[in-house]
Formats: sequence, C-alpha cells, structure tokens
Amino acid sequence: MNKTGITMCAMLLPLALTACSDKSGDSKIIDKPEVKVENGMLTPEILEAFGRVANAVPSPDGKCVAFTLTYEDIEENKGNSEIYIVNTDGTDMRRVTKTASSESNLQWLEGNKIAFIRYDEDTKATQIFKIGADGTGEKRLSKVADGIECFVISPDEKKVVYASPIAAFDKDSTLYAGLDKTTGRVIDDLGYKHWDEWVTKIPHPFVAEINGDELTDAKDIMAGEPYECPMRPFGGAESFAWNPDSKSLIYVSRKLTGKDYVFSTDSNLYLYTLESGETEQLTKEDEYPGYDTDPVFSQDGTKLAWLSMPTAKYESDKKRLCVMDMKTRQVRDLTAEWDYWPEQIAWARDGKSIWFVGYHQGTEPMFSIDVETCEIKTVAEGQYDYASVLPIDDNTAVTLRHSMREPNEVYVVNRNSKEVKQITEVNKELLSQLKLGEVNKVLVPTTDGKEMTCWEILPPDFDPNKKYPAILYCQGGPQQAVSQFWSYRWNFMIMAAHGYVVIAPNRRGLPGFGTEWNRQISGDYGGQNMQDYFSATDYIKSRPYVDADHVGAIGASYGGFSVYWLAGHNDGRYAALISHAGIFNVEAQYLETEEMWFADFDLGGPYWEKDNAVAQKTYANSPHKFVDNWTAPILVTVGELDYRILASQGMMAFNAAKMRGLETEMLVFPDENHWVLKPQNAILWQRCFFRFLDKYLKTPTGQADADKK
Repeated sequence: MNKTGITMCAMLLPLALTACSDKSGDSKIIDKPEVKVENGMLTPEILEAFGRVANAVPSPDGKCVAFTLTYEDIEENKGNSEIYIVNTDGTDMRRVTKTASSESNLQWLEGNKIAFIRYDEDTKATQIFKIGADGTGEKRLSKVADGIECFVISPDEKKVVYASPIAAFDKDSTLYAGLDKTTGRVIDDLGYKHWDEWVTKIPHPFVAEINGDELTDAKDIMAGEPYECPMRPFGGAESFAWNPDSKSLIYVSRKLTGKDYVFSTDSNLYLYTLESGETEQLTKEDEYPGYDTDPVFSQDGTKLAWLSMPTAKYESDKKRLCVMDMKTRQVRDLTAEWDYWPEQIAWARDGKSIWFVGYHQGTEPMFSIDVETCEIKTVAEGQYDYASVLPIDDNTAVTLRHSMREPNEVYVVNRNSKEVKQITEVNKELLSQLKLGEVNKVLVPTTDGKEMTCWEILPPDFDPNKKYPAILYCQGGPQQAVSQFWSYRWNFMIMAAHGYVVIAPNRRGLPGFGTEWNRQISGDYGGQNMQDYFSATDYIKSRPYVDADHVGAIGASYGGFSVYWLAGHNDGRYAALISHAGIFNVEAQYLETEEMWFADFDLGGPYWEKDNAVAQKTYANSPHKFVDNWTAPILVTVGELDYRILASQGMMAFNAAKMRGLETEMLVFPDENHWVLKPQNAILWQRCFFRFLDKYLKTPTGQADADKK
C-alpha cells in the first residue's frame, strides 16, 4: 500500500581508504563486489552488485557532501552501508568508515564531524556515533539500553532528540506468573501487529543533553503516553524538527490506539518546549483529519512548513504544502492552486522560498515555490526522478537522482542557471559494461476518451523487424507513481535485458496527473483502472515488433491484485501471469490487513454493509470470484512476514489455480515481508520470475522469434 514519505560496482574516483575507521572485529566487511559482465547482460547477480547511494547531506560550509553507499554480499546474504564524502565540485571522493555494521541517519556536527547511527557490539544495540570527516576520532555518544532508531541534533548542537523503543504493554503479573517460557500473547484490541512484526514495542521520542562525547539527562517527552513517535512502519528522523533557537521542537505522532489507531491516518504536529516541558498540539483533528508529516522550520524560526492531507483515512490524498506563522498560528496552503503532490520539502536559506520534489506527468522534477506569491518554478526536470533536496545556499541544493536506466547518484542543482551537475559516479563503470534498453514515453488512448502516459521499455540492441514477447507492468500502491524509478526487484532494465518489451502505464489512481486522476481508483477496484490496463495491453500488442500471442502481466501488492483480476477477465490477452503479495480475496483483505483505514476508505467500507453501493461494487469485483475464468499459467510469490497483505492471500490463489488444473508455481519466503530484501532471496525471486516468463512467453529456444512477422 502507498506510504507517505516509496526501491553499484564502480568507484571511478579515488577513495582515501587509509583514512577509514576500521572497527570490523571478526565480522566480514562487505565491500564493492567483484562481478563479471558477459555480453552486456544485466543478470540478477549484476543487479545486486550495484552500489546503492542514499542519505546525501551537504556540509555546513557547503564544500562537500556526506552520503551512504551500500553494497550487497550474496554469500553473506546481507548488505552494508558505509559513509563517504565528496566535494561539491565532484572531486576527491573518499571513504570515511570501514566497518562490518551499517551506518545511517547522517548529520553534520561541529562543522567537520559526522554523527550517525550504527549497531554497537558493546551495548548490543544501535547507538549514535560521531566521526571526523577524515575518518578519525570516532566516538560513541549514546549508551541507550534499547537502542536508538533515529535522531536529530539541535541547531546549537547541545541537545538531541532521538527515538527509542519502549514496551507497548505490560504483561499481567498474575496471568503470566510462573510461565516465563510461554509464547502466548493475550490480545484485547486491534493493532496487535504491523507491517512485519507483532507490536510488543513502540518508539518514543527522548531529548538528551550532549555533554562532550556522551548523552546525559535523557527525558521521554511522551512519557506515559501509549502512542508511537515516529509512526510505524516507515517513520524516521523526518518526524522531528528543531526550532532554530533550540528551545523547542516539533514531533509527529498519531495519538491513537487499538481500533482508533488502525482506522485512522490522523497524525498531528506537536510543539514541545524544553524549559517548561509543555506540549501544544498545532494541528487539530477537525481542521487536519488526515496525515500531517515532515515538519520543517524556516531559518529564522518564524514559520513552520509541513505536508498535510485533508481527507481522513485516505492515505494517498493530495499533499498540501502548508506554512504556519509561529506567532499568530495562522496557516496558508501554498499549493492550493497546484494539482500535484509536493514531497521532500526544504526551506531556502533566505526563508523566501521552499524547495521540493513532486510527481508530475510521469516523472519527479524538482521545484521551488515562493512563500509569499505561491509562484512555482521548475528547477530541474527531464526523464528522471529527483528523490531528495537539501539546500547548500539560496540558489544551490544537493539531490539524489535516478531513472529507469540508472540508480541513485548525487547531484548539485542550481535553480538560477538550471545547471544539474553530477558529483558521484559510483555506478558508471558497471553501467558502461551493460547493454540497457531504451525508455520511451508514449500516450495511449483510454476507453473513456483520455490520454494515458505510459513508459515503453525496449530490449537492448532492439530490432524493429523482429518480434519480441511483452510484459504489462501493473503498479502497486495502488497510488504509487510509475515515474522514472529504479528498482532492485521490479527493474525494467533487467526485464528488457531478458528480451522483453515492457509497457508500464500510469493508469487511473496514480499521482502526477491531478487529484481527479489519482483519486478515481478509490471505490472502483476492478473498474476504469483495469480498462486502462487493457488499453495499454492492446497498444503494446498492436506494435509490429511485439509477438501479440506472447504477452504477460506482472505486479505486486495492488499490482498483484490487478494480475489476479486480469486473470479472471483475460479474454486471451495474457499468456502468463506473475503476482507478488497480491490481494486475491477482497473480503478477507478487509479483515486481515493491519492498517484498516486503507481498506475501509479504498474499498468503500465493510462487506457486510449491504446498502453500501460502493462497497458492494468493490467486493463484487474481488478476483477470487472470477477464478472459473482463469486460463493462463500463473506464478505466485509471497512473504510470510507480510502483515499488509497476508501470505494466505497468495496461497489461496495458488490453490485455486491448481484446483482449476492450471500450470502454476508458488514461491514462499518465510523470512520476507511485503518486499523481498535479502540478497539470496532477491536472486531466487528473479530466477523464478524469468524462468516462468521464458517458459510461457518465449519460443523453445528461449529467444524472441526473429522470423515471425
């Protein structure tokens, strides 16, 4: 399901490895893997070898950027992140850490040091460390028994707010007396599991003093409250914002429990004043009933910006960029006249404008909005996604950029000149060895007379005189953009490398095309968005270079639902189907999923409301009701730690297909959640994926039929 804020071999710049802090102990340090590219082919093993760039943060003086670089180790079946630094002109990339544990949550400290989080062997928990930008002088700052999940240091660098887990409930001493080995859980309310874990602990925000090289006087600023902060499962440091005077801070929390918690998206912003210990709720439920997230203070502390959704339970609502005057508490929606989503907001240093990125017509450009006039200017665009923005000064900012043809690298953007300068080339060497498919933007007519933006991905060395098998990609979310994303699982380049033409439509329900287009899918599962898939399929089948008899459909989550639905309304369009973590029985999904607000809003309500026309239409379109029409072979993949869409959904679909006598396979991961994250599992998934597609969509030789005209 969609979340408020969506998945490297070459180091061409010299790395100052002698400056690294080596704290590896007896554990293996995961480094850049050695891989061999044969005939330019992107394989699952090569895909796992890419370096994954993230968390790019400019230094206070703007002269360099710290970032994390992660490599996966297939044999060890895990990845590891290290800290690197590069000058903002792209020179002198050097490595800062060299450890067996991942570093994350980077923040500059004392001008030339970097604070970060890493697992600590001594305390057996994740702690805050700091290290010099030259890799020397590493110190552990925290010694928190239950560990630290994320943190933000105050502007005066004297305090820190961090999240640490506390017990979600206390076991009744009488009930559990003498039963120290029992594994039984007594459940008396909803919200007992979330994403991929049973809820036994929840994060709370603590404020502590930074005294030299240690944290002291830690205080739980939500003590006694049974609510989480940051919000599970994806909330992090963006949930906190320090006032520039360091005397107060904002935190985000959804102060609900049980049934109220699982049926609501109503998070709010809270102002905590350190001296008095008082908390003020800044966003009230009657005015702000949806998600309120990502608070950011202006440089002078007079204004607070954040992202706000106006509709209760609707987790994919349009995000409004709101600004509050901290003296009067008056609020303005700066994007009231802009029909798109802002993301990743950051104040310009002069406080006159705000940088942000946002989905727009199939890509994710970078924008700037004037706080007074609300005029929006495009800062950087093209066939790319800009994934973050952190200003260096009034006119330049650091960003991460990727596309369907390349993973994240660090860039510096100038909003006056519109210059976009790449300053890391972590994956250049590996990419240069690969034959990559071309990505074309096409406009496909829909059944209701509109135009739908689709991405068409062609195989490497594409020959328009040949015939290729094709794949329809069905997006999940259901309201997650089909932009220029780079995925380590649903990767279009690896699909193209295996000889497939891919069509990836921005069907109804996706952001970037206005609120009407985005919201249309809610309450219309199995409706117009499925007709959009048919339109995209018919378009790609009509191409002279596509073998119309060998077209498949693939997808995960809502995309998996889509595959199941298409299976029951196939009409001969699809010769093979793959569904990962898909909804098969919508009635069961309404009761099984843990974030019940989503099902309640998007499905239209519970299935027992017989007079609810929207809900009844939804449940009438449940894929499990059309199994009698299934004819195509299908591969089902699931993770047993998936509590968003239970593995039993996929197992029901597999069982149904088998009972129907169809050629069917299922891949089950006991240790994966809604995603497939472990390197060896990821490779097995890709191998099963292409083995299945090749079996049913290719000729016996496994190659595209060059002779079929």
